Formats: sequence, structure tokens, C-alpha cells
Amino acid sequence: MKSSKFYVVTSLVGVVLLLQSCSESNETDSNAQSSTELTESDNENQNLEETEDSNHEEGSDDNLENDILDDSNILKLVNKKYSLSEDYIPEDLVNLEVPTVLENTEVNQLRKEAADALKEMIDYAKEENIEILARSGYRSYKTQVQLFDNYVANHGEEAANQFSARPGESEHQTGLSIDVTSESVNYQLSESFGETVEGLWIQENAHEFGFIIRYPEGKEEITGYQYEPWHLRYLGNDMAQSIYENGLTYEEYLVERGIDIEI
Repeated sequence: MKSSKFYVVTSLVGVVLLLQSCSESNETDSNAQSSTELTESDNENQNLEETEDSNHEEGSDDNLENDILDDSNILKLVNKKYSLSEDYIPEDLVNLEVPTVLENTEVNQLRKEAADALKEMIDYAKEENIEILARSGYRSYKTQVQLFDNYVANHGEEAANQFSARPGESEHQTGLSIDVTSESVNYQLSESFGETVEGLWIQENAHEFGFIIRYPEGKEEITGYQYEPWHLRYLGNDMAQSIYENGLTYEEYLVERGIDIEI
């Protein structure tokens, strides 16, 4: 009888151990399956994020088409065909923290991002013994009215339209353009600036800080304005770098990107 009891106990222990083993095995299989499902889920999420990033990048041209028409966007296209509204005033204008030529408070302003980039560029140039000064930055619509009317009175409308923008058609109103100069041209705005040490430095380095020479030589029919080696437009590092590397005007670059604009 004792032997029988021992057998029963032993059998029960065996069953318990067997059930425990099965339970652990099932739990391990379940954990492994859950781990596999989690890994697959993570991979799916990662692939989805990569797809979304890819779609965003591929759709960037659609965004660009809207950006160039938005007055407040850094990529806003401004020329004789695409103008700014009369009441547009940038909300983030700041005073320039670089050497300036004029005492006029208004023109010694830029939008913050452009102002920061300009300071970085001028400080960097100074380290290479290149002295660059800011002459004219932001100009309001009202200021441009006075300026253009004055040029028309002194030079005639046809001539004025070659070197000065009509109100609403000036990049200066964006707060993203700056005219720079140097002592070598007596702090004036002159085509000869492009042949100076400072002007050549600007040509070779401005894009590294997000600026392009907006009205390059030989592109007058496209830009609508005469060659201005002093007139810089801030577009951000990536855009400026692409335009510089391709040797294009802003208008040409947009066309190359497949943006339907009037030139």
C-alpha cells in the first residue's frame, strides 16, 4: 500500500512537472511569437516612417510651388512678375549686428534668420581679413515708392526700371535681401565691387551662409535687372548651395525643378 501511495505521489509530481514544463514551453513560444510580432511591427513602423519621409521629400516640389507664392516664406519669389502685397511687413525683423554704412534704422534690419546668417558670414570673412559692410537691408513698400519715384524723376521710368524695383517688386521688402559693400568701392554700390577682393570672396562663399548673388552678370533678360554683385538674397543653405552649384539664377533653378513660373 505504501508502494502504491508512493507511485501515486510520484505520478502526480510527474504530471505537475509535465504541466509546468508545457506551460513554460508555451510561454516561451508565446514570448518568442510576441517578440517576433513586435519586431515585425517595429519594422513596419520604421518602413512607414521612411515612406512618409520619402513621400515628403518627393512632394517637396509641390511645397515649393506654394512656398514661392507665400509672402512670408523664406523662398518667396519676388521679381517683376511676382510681387509682394502692399501691406506685407515681416514679423521677425531685427536690427543688424554687423558694420553698416547708413544710419537709417529701417534699412539696417533683416528678418532674424537672414540677419544671423549675415553676421556669421561677415564675421567669418573678417577672420580672413575681408571687411564687408551692410549698406541696405529691409525697405518697406512705402520707402520703395519714394525711392522708385525719385529714380524716375532723375533718370526716367525706363532707365529706373533697370536698376530699381517698382513698389511691391523689391526683394528688400521681404527682409531677406541685403546690399553689401566695402571700402574698396568707397562704400558705394558699384559693378566694380564684383572685381574687388571682397566681391570675389562674396561670389565664392556667400552660398555657404545661405545667400546667392540675385542678379548675376549676363542674366539680365531673366532677372529683369542689371548686374548687381552687391545684392544678396537669403534662401537658406540648401537652396543657395544648389543654385550656386548649378550656376543658375533663382528663376532658372525653379524651372529646372519643374515649377511652372513666368519668366
